[in-house]
Amino acid sequence: MDTLVTAVRNLFSFVTGVKPQFRAHGGSPAENLALQNIQARLRMVIAYLFAQLLPWVRGRSGGLLVLGSANVDESLRGYLTKYDCSSADVNPIGAISKTDLKRFIAWAKDAFDLPILEQFLTAVPTAELEPITETYVQADEASGSVFPDQIADKVKLFFFEYARNRHKMTTLTPSYHAEQYSPDDNRFDLRPFLYPSRFPWQFKKIDEVAATLRDKSQSKAKTD
Repeated sequence: MDTLVTAVRNLFSFVTGVKPQFRAHGGSPAENLALQNIQARLRMVIAYLFAQLLPWVRGRSGGLLVLGSANVDESLRGYLTKYDCSSADVNPIGAISKTDLKRFIAWAKDAFDLPILEQFLTAVPTAELEPITETYVQADEASGSVFPDQIADKVKLFFFEYARNRHKMTTLTPSYHAEQYSPDDNRFDLRPFLYPSRFPWQFKKIDEVAATLRDKSQSKAKTD
């Protein structure tokens, strides 16, 4: 990933003559955010590249679905990058809050005898988009969930972030709606978005009708 990010940053430097830096290296907030977004969006590109070509590598036809991973809290808060790894074909957890998701993981750890899930519960959430230094590690809780102690400030900050990030909600990956509180803009559109595209029974009937009409047309032409 470092190689890819460096290549894109070098392209920008080649075109503009300036080289943006991360905050940890003295860069401005604008530089820091732009460099983070490069990595975030490259994750989407790489995910779709592997989804399309892994079946080919394995001697199979077709493609794979790309799964998203943004939850309700991140979507409402806008703690994601447009067209980054939150963009996918379907999001299994897109309609679930972080609290409910943690509860489900804790339950699944014992119910399905998957002790490795304990690491999901105890790990520090991080987007890993900024360089790690001796004094700084980017953490989602610090940058996305820790608000001032006063309730009034919490409420105002939430609505501020919601308002300025609302546009991101219009591009969210369709979610599996496991709860009624999903914020997905398309949650009331009940049409499927993943179809079995070959339609064997339906297409067979269409061919049969077409053959019948063709035979009738040919018979009529001979009669005339």
